Amino acid sequence: MTLEAFADTVLPGEKRSPDDRAIAGAAPGGGAVAAGAIELLRTPATGIADGLDDYADLLTKHALGYAAEHGLQLDETVPPFVALPFEHRTALVQALTAPGHPEKPFWVLLALFSYMAFDSAAHLNTRQALASGHPGLTAMGVSTPDADGLWRFAEHSYGRRLSDVHPDTDHSTGSLA
Repeated sequence: MTLEAFADTVLPGEKRSPDDRAIAGAAPGGGAVAAGAIELLRTPATGIADGLDDYADLLTKHALGYAAEHGLQLDETVPPFVALPFEHRTALVQALTAPGHPEKPFWVLLALFSYMAFDSAAHLNTRQALASGHPGLTAMGVSTPDADGLWRFAEHSYGRRLSDVHPDTDHSTGSLA
């Protein structure tokens, strides 16, 4: 729950149910958690999967210190960071990721993976993510592939073709002969 609340603070989304405590419901649609931030964090390729419990423990300590400093009473039925109101979660994450904070690289890394789950669905097959309505890819308007599974773009990103095809290009492979 603690890491879900962190990811939701970085890129908020709507609650999964009315009694959802990890997701604050600060934004409509799916946020980092709905996009699979926790699944991505658990992927060994991130290099931090084995340290996620340490991240959660450290975030708990920071949340307790923040609550004490600001005179906040926390609901003890949920982890301390989850118990913080959204605006206080945001303030704490801002402090942890601010220039000069001694742990900044660790928290920025966790925040970047939260964004990565939303922006690129790095932990998923792109076709499958689009077919299942991945919230980030859908929000960004990533198109689905053509029937043969390949992506083609009728409009070039700059609104014009950047160069002519080289005359020695093998049209069957797209590379120079």
